[in-house]
Amino acid sequence: MEFRYTILYVKSVAETLSFYESAFGFDTKFITPEGDYGELLTGETTLSFASVELGESNIKTGFRVSDENKKPFGMELAFTTNEIEADFDRAITAGAILVAPIQAKPWGQKVGYLKDNNGFLIEVCTPINTTV
Repeated sequence: MEFRYTILYVKSVAETLSFYESAFGFDTKFITPEGDYGELLTGETTLSFASVELGESNIKTGFRVSDENKKPFGMELAFTTNEIEADFDRAITAGAILVAPIQAKPWGQKVGYLKDNNGFLIEVCTPINTTV
């Protein structure tokens, strides 16, 4: 078994793809002609977005929709970078919402938290140095 996709249900797939391109520098890999599903080029695991309507058609019992005006879910997407200050500022300029500023952790990593345009929690961090 292999972990290949994270799919977030969002109000607008196109707006979300555009946000992630501007905020984090990812490129769009694919979007359906209907605009109800799209993927970003993010590495080995694909970050995908599907419309709330598509999710509701697949999950008949329903689910909680993320809301940028409410507390985020108890989960996060984490993006590593060696240029954390510049990348963090770029995301905020693109519309990301500051949750917690960048802080140095005791193990040497720098970590900051944002919310995306749908209210999902994003960690922006430096890679963990495992050679210490």
